[in-house]
Amino acid sequence: MSIGYFVPEFPSQTHAFFWREIEAMEASGEDVVLYSTRRPAREACPHAFAEAARARTHYVFPPRRGWRLMLSRPQRLIAAIGYILGLSEASAVEKMKLFPLIASAADLAVDCRDHGIRHVHIHSFATSAHIGALAHILDDLRYSLTLHGDLPVYGKDHAAKTARARFCASVTAPLLEQLREVYAGQTHLIPMGVDVGRFQPTEKRPAPPSALVAVTVARLTWTKGHRFFLQAMRQAIDEGVQIEYRIAGTGPYADDLKREVSELGLEAQVTFLGQIGEDAVLEQLQHADIFALTSIGKGEAAPVSVMEAMACGVPVICSRIGGTGDMIEDGMDGFLVDQKDVEAIAAAIIRLAGEPDLAPSMARAARESAVEKFSHIFRARQLATAIQSVARTGDIA
Repeated sequence: MSIGYFVPEFPSQTHAFFWREIEAMEASGEDVVLYSTRRPAREACPHAFAEAARARTHYVFPPRRGWRLMLSRPQRLIAAIGYILGLSEASAVEKMKLFPLIASAADLAVDCRDHGIRHVHIHSFATSAHIGALAHILDDLRYSLTLHGDLPVYGKDHAAKTARARFCASVTAPLLEQLREVYAGQTHLIPMGVDVGRFQPTEKRPAPPSALVAVTVARLTWTKGHRFFLQAMRQAIDEGVQIEYRIAGTGPYADDLKREVSELGLEAQVTFLGQIGEDAVLEQLQHADIFALTSIGKGEAAPVSVMEAMACGVPVICSRIGGTGDMIEDGMDGFLVDQKDVEAIAAAIIRLAGEPDLAPSMARAARESAVEKFSHIFRARQLATAIQSVARTGDIA
């Protein structure tokens, strides 16, 4: 039985995890049909799988099908309109913007019928979750949802989005608690994963006295907290540590970040790599001594970049944010620091530079943790089992 798999604006820079999960599900014998909202710009995804992903994804916006379905079922169409009008948290203007989703939901329902799909799993709690609910109203299409970040990041009316869902999953334990506040049905904890067979250690570059190499792979946004690592790096250098910092990614904070590098006098130590594909990410990680992700605020759940770094045997310095407390054992396979704590970040850098046995020990522990916790094959099997349960029986998984 085919599985519908829905990711908004797929494929994009951060979607390597989804592609790996799809491949793992298909390798285990599942037939997966891909759906998305709108087609992203070609440059949005630098990964090698981008063209193949675009070619096999059905985009429901702009809707090309489903008009006959809506017109032939006036009562269901009225019910879909009623769903939007009945949202208790959205403003009148926000509701007006949601009405076009009805046509997209009908497009999804018709294409799923053509493929024999009875259930679609949606990797989002934002607008795409409304599409799932509307497709169920229009054509009884079953759907489920995965929560990838703090609920407030994904808009409003989560109770309405989830009310008709067959099950809901989250990628971290803290998110699962948030989910249970708005959804009374069956829930699953299904963390994200990485290909630990591909992301694995390789021979390192020469040991000190060469400089430590720190890497961050993340969007260049304020919330990713690059500036806190830069400030800590300045402190460590002032203490005699030799360190380079390679920053991969693009985003609206790029100019501010480069200005901060200049103000801290770190132009010689910092390299901006721009947007890089998955192969280049792997190469950077396999030649890094530190992976840094000093994010702040909300929106970070279980960062795949941290999993990839740990799988490559790279000690991580990471903020306590989202589910990172479940991913990293502080002082054993990485360092957990409070958000914005520059002193703690600097102390971790100095320790890694000054204690010769610490980095190799932490690298081995990071690799072992990744293999044990983050295998994408196991996580994909969890999700497929939950989906097939409801698709075949109609019961809650």
